[in-house]
Amino acid sequence: MQVLSEQEIERRRDREELMKLGLNPYPAEAFPINVTAEDIHQNYENRKNDYKSISIAGRLMSRRIMGSASFAEIQDSTGRLQIYVRRDDICPEDDKTLYNSVFKKLLGIGDFIGVKGYIFTTQTGEISLHVTELKVLSKAVKPLPVVKRDEEGNIYDGFTDPELRYRQRYVDLTVNPEVKKTFVTRSKIISTMRRYFDDHGWLEVETPILQAVHGGAAARPFQTHHNTLDMPLFLRIANELYLKRLIVGGFDGVYEFGKMFRNEGMDRTHNPEFTSMEIYVAYKDYIWMMEMVEELIEKVTETIHESTKVKVGEHIIDFAGPYRRLTMYDSIKEYAGIDVSQMDEQELREVCKKLAIEVDDSMGKGKLIDEIFGAKVEAHLIQPTYITDYPIEMTPLAKKHRTEEGLVERFELFVNGKEIANAYTELNDPIDQRERFEDQLKLAARGDDEAMAMDEDFLRALEYGMPPTSGLGIGIDRLTMLLTNNFTIQEVLFFPQMRPEKKAVALSEEEKIVFELISKSSPANLLDVKEEAGLSNKKWDVSMKGLTKKGVVKVTKEGETLTVEVVD
Repeated sequence: MQVLSEQEIERRRDREELMKLGLNPYPAEAFPINVTAEDIHQNYENRKNDYKSISIAGRLMSRRIMGSASFAEIQDSTGRLQIYVRRDDICPEDDKTLYNSVFKKLLGIGDFIGVKGYIFTTQTGEISLHVTELKVLSKAVKPLPVVKRDEEGNIYDGFTDPELRYRQRYVDLTVNPEVKKTFVTRSKIISTMRRYFDDHGWLEVETPILQAVHGGAAARPFQTHHNTLDMPLFLRIANELYLKRLIVGGFDGVYEFGKMFRNEGMDRTHNPEFTSMEIYVAYKDYIWMMEMVEELIEKVTETIHESTKVKVGEHIIDFAGPYRRLTMYDSIKEYAGIDVSQMDEQELREVCKKLAIEVDDSMGKGKLIDEIFGAKVEAHLIQPTYITDYPIEMTPLAKKHRTEEGLVERFELFVNGKEIANAYTELNDPIDQRERFEDQLKLAARGDDEAMAMDEDFLRALEYGMPPTSGLGIGIDRLTMLLTNNFTIQEVLFFPQMRPEKKAVALSEEEKIVFELISKSSPANLLDVKEEAGLSNKKWDVSMKGLTKKGVVKVTKEGETLTVEVVD
């Protein structure tokens, strides 16, 4: 049963009253809109004659009732606008119900209204809408959190709890307008990249999300089952192998913005569902791709910030090329003081032990080098830096280096200590590719659950011939974090993955007795509560947690278990 707060009960009563007055709180017909709040604020002073008959809609965000006239604020998708409502203007006839009852009493903060009228400037110089018509568009039966601002506009007592903000993004976007800017920027990043690719004649495509073989990256997949085909399927961890099939099929350049899914841990830079852009261009190599990425990222940052310099935390990062280039081995030598280029697996394990880097038996040479790099190098790469020429064991899909034995032609772009892009000169030798997949199967047999699977259809495609090709992947979430100065991936995802929400459960009359006794008890005698309540023989039980701490007693109920804990 849903438990309602006092305000929620009151709002439901207001909803019923509106209906009794013959007003539908949720009308079906469209409301005409011919202007936005942003448009009015930007252009009214220079084009006053254009704002004498306007129609706008939005949420009611504040009200100042002053007898027969009131000021209020509405908020549309672009910002807020002050409105001035006079009783006799919206109720020109004898019946004043729309103002006296509806506007003053039955509407509340968060309700959607549509208003028509003309723009004017108040005596204090604020651009406002003089309302001549008002219509209720949607009644909110749950109150918005109140975000308070001081006279300078600084927010205090705001809706700031991260878990609530991420879980209830719809509320976050409503009461924290600056959050919306992050997602507008994210959209601009994608649209700018898309225009750049389209201008070069490369084709945007779509590839399968459900795949019979998970491939294209080293990651643990999510698995599902297709009932009709009676076969297991995987949510894609990458779209690389399908995009390269299209290069085999004759396209010179293809790209895709898409969701990837990896059944891995979650932290401030990882979400199990994330957005990646991958592009493959025929007759190119990774050196050409470095130059293209510099041009692309410059264009994106200039579009977003009108500059290639971006403030990220305490750093000013300059995305103007060319970027520094440093090989994987040289980077470890520079920042860890160790030359790993000639080490075998056992020697690398000894290095990890000496550096206090945790490893396990399933890790081969490539992963051990990657662990050393991650622990000792990444944090130093603040300005855009290409790490190039990776050990062959780390990259099963990249072409062998043209001059350096044991390496592949690969680069990763690091900015502010995090990988933003990954690119190869693509491996197009089907015999070499099969051998690399077989090496991955050996790692899987050792317990590496991120090792790549054998994809026979992809190998068949390569056997038909793939031209020399360079491929690139860019993490859209991390790029957005950089360009919006955010430090957790949850801030740039509308709906990040979260643990199931703990729902409040109504207490029975017996449980209320327990709660009352608990609230009067000290941790020393909480264990006697059950007996004192005379409830020892009941089917449900009382579990005690944290009773040695001083703090507030919290009671929750799941199933037949009442949990009592003392929280700080």
